Amino acid sequence: MSETARPTRLHYGWIAAGLTFVTLLVAAGIRSAPGVMMVPVEAEFGWSRATISFAVSVNLVLYGLMAPFAAAVMDRIGIRRTMALALGVLALGVAATTLMRTPWHMVLLWGVVVGGGSGTIALVLGATVVTRWFDAYRGTVMGLLSAATATGQLIFLPQMAMLVERWGWREAVLLIAAAAAVFAPVIWVFMRDRPADLGLWPVGATSAPPPAIRAGNPAVAAIMALREGMRSRDFWLLAGTFFVCGLSTNGLIGTHLISACFDHGIPEVKAAGLLAAMGVFDIVGTTASGWLSDRWDSRKLLFWYYGLRGLSLIFLDLAFGPDVFGLWLFAVFYGLDWIATVPPTVKLTTQAFGREKAGVMFGWIFAAHQLGAATAAFAAGMIRTDLGDYWLAFVLSGLACLVAAAMSLMIGRKLGPQPVAEGAAA
Repeated sequence: MSETARPTRLHYGWIAAGLTFVTLLVAAGIRSAPGVMMVPVEAEFGWSRATISFAVSVNLVLYGLMAPFAAAVMDRIGIRRTMALALGVLALGVAATTLMRTPWHMVLLWGVVVGGGSGTIALVLGATVVTRWFDAYRGTVMGLLSAATATGQLIFLPQMAMLVERWGWREAVLLIAAAAAVFAPVIWVFMRDRPADLGLWPVGATSAPPPAIRAGNPAVAAIMALREGMRSRDFWLLAGTFFVCGLSTNGLIGTHLISACFDHGIPEVKAAGLLAAMGVFDIVGTTASGWLSDRWDSRKLLFWYYGLRGLSLIFLDLAFGPDVFGLWLFAVFYGLDWIATVPPTVKLTTQAFGREKAGVMFGWIFAAHQLGAATAAFAAGMIRTDLGDYWLAFVLSGLACLVAAAMSLMIGRKLGPQPVAEGAAA
């Protein structure tokens, strides 16, 4: 092995992973903002929860649909340029929401601009960085990057809730817009696209990776990957289970838990603290999930994650009470399982389609996740508007998780001998 392949100092892959972690953290703070904004925006403008939820659902759909195209764009113009550009778009889009006056302003700014910008640096970014920079510790690093979503909630949500209470929702969103604006030039200076840019091999590599193939038109590359995926049974199982993941996490709990707490007389700051607590425990749960996915059958991990999440949602309505002890118990239990599904899903995607295609394929699977999130965000808002509470939304989401648990065990099981995908990583 060459000297450049055996660095004696800290491998730059860890620096690239750290920069990616902070980027995902900032994006998480932006994505979590609607949970804090919903009640004050409703009070100021008189818009219904269903109207506000529609803007949030547009955001979630674009956040997901951008992922496969973003992966192709990263192949075309590089990770560094993509990250810096997306952070700049987010800073402008979020800041502009302080000027909105009608519902279509919120749909355009928070739905289209912020949804598209955040979708460009979604979890597919983490998957792309991990597959390019790491041969060893891949599941563990993916777990850490997935946990950035929870850490973003931990840092931003309580601060935004306090700002909303003391000053107003506009100051809250300006805080997260400033964070995106400040970090964009940091990415431009320090991020690198591939280990080969610095004369390195991926972390833990025992041989040089094949030369990078420059992608053609990103849209064509993404559509061709979707066509390939649609012919695969595993693609549909992975996309279907991840649809339910979105349905039961950021689309439902991430968007509506604070307003559900408000309905039961729990103040917004305390409710934001519950989500922040979930963030703390999700850091532990998702990192542990990455470690486990390097060692255990990822299908069985997904079975337990979805099954336990489903049971917790079915009984969530019983947790609301004046002492909020049940909600804190839910926050701990559900937090450990919040996005623990990501590392095993990424690993199964890489096994099915190979390293070079894993980014774009996971992008489409993640798009299904966000379609599920958008479905839950809008449907839960409609249920709350029509029935006056969220009980039915919680139960339906929990039942969907139990179905996803059964589907997880079917991934990778085919009739007869099957060829192994070229470049697939265990």
